[in-house]
Amino acid sequence: MPRGERPQQKPARKSPSSPQLWDLKIAVIVARDDDGERLIRELQRLRCGIKHIWPMPPQIPAQFDVVFCALSSDLPQRLPWIPGEPAAALVVVDNGEGPLDLGLLHNCAAHSILHYPTTPRSVETALSLARGHFLYERRLRGRIEKLDESLRTMRSVERAKSLLIRIRDMTEEEAYNYLRKQAMERRVTIGVVAKAVVDSFELLS
Repeated sequence: MPRGERPQQKPARKSPSSPQLWDLKIAVIVARDDDGERLIRELQRLRCGIKHIWPMPPQIPAQFDVVFCALSSDLPQRLPWIPGEPAAALVVVDNGEGPLDLGLLHNCAAHSILHYPTTPRSVETALSLARGHFLYERRLRGRIEKLDESLRTMRSVERAKSLLIRIRDMTEEEAYNYLRKQAMERRVTIGVVAKAVVDSFELLS
C-alpha cells in the first residue's frame, strides 16, 4: 500500500434478517431429523424464539406468531381456528415425499409452504411471506369489522328515526336532530342513543 493512503474499509456486515422477523415466537412442529434440525437452526439464525413440538399434538397451539407444521392428511382438523380467522401465521412443511396434495393445502389455508430440503433463503422467504400475509389478513378483518359496526349503527339510527317519526310525530330531520342532541348531551355516539331508543321501544311493546 502506498505511504499515506488509507486502507479500504470493509463494508459493514449486513444483519442476518429483517428486524421485523426478530423475536417472533415460532412453533416448529416437525420431526427432529436432519431436515428438522436444519430448519430450527435457520430460524434461530434469524433471531426468532423457537419452541419445538413433536409428535404433532391433537390441536395445533395458537399462542405463537408463526407455526411451522409438517403437512399431514389430518392437519386441517388439528387447526384450532376456522378458515379465514387464523390465530397465527401458518407455514406448512412438505417433506418432498410423494405427490403434493393441492386440495389438502387449500383446506389448510396456509400462509406459506416450505419444501425440504431447506435453504437459508427458502426459510426466510417462507417466514416473511407467512407473517406478511397474516398481518394483511388481520388488517382486512379489522376493516370489515368496522364496516359491519358502521352498518349496524346506520340501521339503528334509521330504525330509531322511524320510531320517533311515528310515535312523536316528528319529521325525519327533527328525529335525527333529536338523536344527535341526546348523543351530544350524554357524550356518547349517536349509534348508542339510537340503540337505546330502539331497545326501549321493543321492551315496552
